[in-house]
Amino acid sequence: MKKLIIAFFAFTLFACNQEPKIEYTVFSGKIENATADKVLLEGQGMKKEIAIRPDGTFVDSMETATSGFYTFSLGRNKADMYLKKGTDLSVVLDAKDFSASMKYAGAGTVENNYLTAKRINISKMQGNYRNLFTLDEAAFKAKLEEIKLSNEAALGALENPDATFVKTEMENLKYDYFAPMTDYEGMRARVTKDENFKASEDFLPAELKNIQYDNIEIYNASDSYRNMAFGSILTPIFEGLDDFSSMTPAELSSIEAIKIPELKEQVVSYLAKMALSPSNPNLTELFNFFKSNTTDETLIADITANYDQLKDLMKGKPSPTFTDYENHAGGTTSLADLKGKYVYIDVWATWCGPCKREIPALKKVEKEFHNKNIAFVSTSIDVATAHDKWADMVKKEDLSGIQLIADKDWKSQFVEDYGIKGIPRFILVDPEGNIVTADAPRPSNPKLVELFKSLKI
Repeated sequence: MKKLIIAFFAFTLFACNQEPKIEYTVFSGKIENATADKVLLEGQGMKKEIAIRPDGTFVDSMETATSGFYTFSLGRNKADMYLKKGTDLSVVLDAKDFSASMKYAGAGTVENNYLTAKRINISKMQGNYRNLFTLDEAAFKAKLEEIKLSNEAALGALENPDATFVKTEMENLKYDYFAPMTDYEGMRARVTKDENFKASEDFLPAELKNIQYDNIEIYNASDSYRNMAFGSILTPIFEGLDDFSSMTPAELSSIEAIKIPELKEQVVSYLAKMALSPSNPNLTELFNFFKSNTTDETLIADITANYDQLKDLMKGKPSPTFTDYENHAGGTTSLADLKGKYVYIDVWATWCGPCKREIPALKKVEKEFHNKNIAFVSTSIDVATAHDKWADMVKKEDLSGIQLIADKDWKSQFVEDYGIKGIPRFILVDPEGNIVTADAPRPSNPKLVELFKSLKI
């Protein structure tokens, strides 16, 4: 008995000292004409950035990678991938022809070369999206059915594919078939310029009408399912919303019912960027709502940092200032020089199409409020090398108001203090130098004139 106890103790000690086996999944590749310095691998609850070496190669391993579908991204280009846990997979591609050039080697070659061919096949068979969405309902659904059958045939013809992959991909093809249907009504109205177009009552299949977006396995595997789930949350919110600048947590209550954690994180991240605005009187309530609906520490930190900046830009707060910006008319101008007047500031650039489209409306508003107690200031954030282009455009377009150019383009302190990440951006400051709104209506929006009149300008 004593020997048995000793033997058992020795076995137990040996067993406790054994390291648990770790299965590494290795992903590597080589990219010609790389357009970024890293690739991004996302899926199955993982997000990993992999640096691209100067020679275009990259490699990394994942300890906890789960066999399944992932998204491989290079800049704006994306591709679905299938990774098998505990295996090696490599890819070579030319960034100039991202999809067509992708070739795989290693475990998963059959499955991933199929996914590449599928992506190309869908693009080829769908053709120009305008032509696709001008098809009548019957022809549109027939085209989608043709694409689905073609990809099912290609999947069935694979030699010795992973059985789990085939089962999951068959499900994915169903959602690839459904996804364009959810876009049909809106896209057809847009491309045909028929704003009153409505799809027939029986256009959507019953399964699609009754779908519940609560399957995390499908969510992780199907990009189409993810996009549909995302749209199912946002579309009702946008349809019931009059103005982002007055959005309330009550209008976002549907977020609380989302069952897939990753989907909730995506929706919160997207809406927080749009809804958190210093012009919204509900800013603090929205901040608390978004923060309470995510457990992602990185996302919470981003939302908090954004809120901390925006709360100092609310109505009545002292406006950030600019000093000695070059004035096209000669000399320099500071915001302090305009104290005593309302100041409507247009932050723009010569390369910005949406900015330039506002010019006619801005001229019209300036003319309407000429000789009123308001200064119209257009501040270009063109880089220093584009200085002459800015000067020439001001002259050529006969731009009115006060035409300035910022001192350090996007890095100008005024731009950073206002948290400007996209243009055009419009700001209204009162005669005492305090903020009226850090996100004022555009000149083309009738609400701008309404605002000016409400202030008795």
